Amino acid sequence: MLALSRKKGEALIINNNIELTILEVKGDQIKLGVSAPREVPIYRKEVYEQIQQANRDAMAEHSPEELKKLFHS
Repeated sequence: MLALSRKKGEALIINNNIELTILEVKGDQIKLGVSAPREVPIYRKEVYEQIQQANRDAMAEHSPEELKKLFHS
């Protein structure tokens, strides 16, 4: 993991098209601004992990053969 220090108003550029800006610092919280192309999904980590778990659960409910039947019926 890369750890960087930034102050309010400073930014980081990721992959030439994503900009993270420090908007506010209050105690142990910061407010980030994210500028990215619309096609780049952005999630809070806890939400992303819930989505991934839901996807794993959905895949475990049905075998690949059952899924094939859905698309080839």
